[in-house]
Amino acid sequence: MKPQQTIERPVEITGPGLFTGEEVTLRFAPAPPDTGVVFVRSDQKPPIEIPARVENVAKRLRRTSIRNGTVQIETIEHCMSALAGLGIDNVRVELTGNEVPGLDGSCLPFVEKLKEAGIAPQDRPRQVFRIPDMVRVSDGESYLMATPGGDEDVLEIIYDLNYSDTPSIGQQVFKVRLTPEEFEDQIAGARTFVLQREAEQFRAAGLGTHLTHQDLLVFGEDGPIDNPLRFPNECVRHKIQDVIGDLYLFGRFLSGTIFARQSGHALNHELVRRLHELAAAQELNSRLKSEPLFDIRQIQRILPHRYPFLMVDRVVELEPGKRAVGLKNVSANEEFFTGHYPGQPIMPGVLIIEAMAQLGGILLSQELEHTGKVAVLLSLDRVKFRRPVMPGDQLVLEATARRVKSRTGHVAGRARVGNEIVAEADIKFMMVDADPL
Repeated sequence: MKPQQTIERPVEITGPGLFTGEEVTLRFAPAPPDTGVVFVRSDQKPPIEIPARVENVAKRLRRTSIRNGTVQIETIEHCMSALAGLGIDNVRVELTGNEVPGLDGSCLPFVEKLKEAGIAPQDRPRQVFRIPDMVRVSDGESYLMATPGGDEDVLEIIYDLNYSDTPSIGQQVFKVRLTPEEFEDQIAGARTFVLQREAEQFRAAGLGTHLTHQDLLVFGEDGPIDNPLRFPNECVRHKIQDVIGDLYLFGRFLSGTIFARQSGHALNHELVRRLHELAAAQELNSRLKSEPLFDIRQIQRILPHRYPFLMVDRVVELEPGKRAVGLKNVSANEEFFTGHYPGQPIMPGVLIIEAMAQLGGILLSQELEHTGKVAVLLSLDRVKFRRPVMPGDQLVLEATARRVKSRTGHVAGRARVGNEIVAEADIKFMMVDADPL
């Protein structure tokens, strides 16, 4: 395994933000192993840290931004791309404002600064996520697809960019194998581009009013205005640069192949979320092989449910007040399959929800063990069913506590079969006396 890496010493770079025009100083600083990439708003008192993870992404138009509460950092994708491309695992990125400097519209200035700081190996192995299965996300004609790669822990990206209505860009296809050398030589210098009509719309909205045609590529009918290209296909190379930066929001380096067509930041983020789900399922499946914490006899001491309505067979993981994982083996002999449906047995969705709710009750019972109360279902929200559950499936149930009070409880429930999420819901309970008599 390759070792994790950080930088040898702090370095700074200053410039205006691409969208806001605010002058900001960015400081890269070394970080210990397993820290990851952490952005810091050093202008806040006290400083606010925001890990560069997809769960912290805020919805923004044409850029990647992260937030912690009301504090945010805009346009991090070029900085993230430089860190990923150079193979830097752990670093603190401190800013004096709310947007990363735009510089020349590429990540090359960040690459040069990070190389000036020096890249240092650390005494901890790098954790790489090898994409195990095909994952695809799409939005109309745009899509991203992640597939397993070869034996080497390398990410390969193939991007198809098609601006058929803008002949000065046209169709561009490019492929890169993500090594530090190929990244710096082929990708790092590619700059942000917009169409002339888009630039006018941004200005009208008060964004990027400080920019000139020399600060980024503005494409008119005959090509970029007053700004020569660095590569004949610079646009598709910059799109790959954005993909690399956004994929690093996974929190680990990826190994596999990415196929992209016309994808933007929102679709990139969605792929990272789907890969997170796949990684979580993979980790969970490995833990399922361990001995149960609660078998069916212990579960019956906690829950009042009995056959045929007891929907949790075992509990394999439990963090009191935080999280529980349980199993429900779906047998062909289940009573509900007799009428749901003859010739096409499908587990009723309400019973999948009931199974999640029962696991939530077990989780909350650990908090309420000495209060003399049990959890009774009160309400459901954000209920989603993604695929049917059939005889022979094993339901892996997860319950995560959101809030527990003296009379109410709130958990997030999720059910999987293998690596696929089959259902999820927010479940609220009311606490009632265990023995009202």
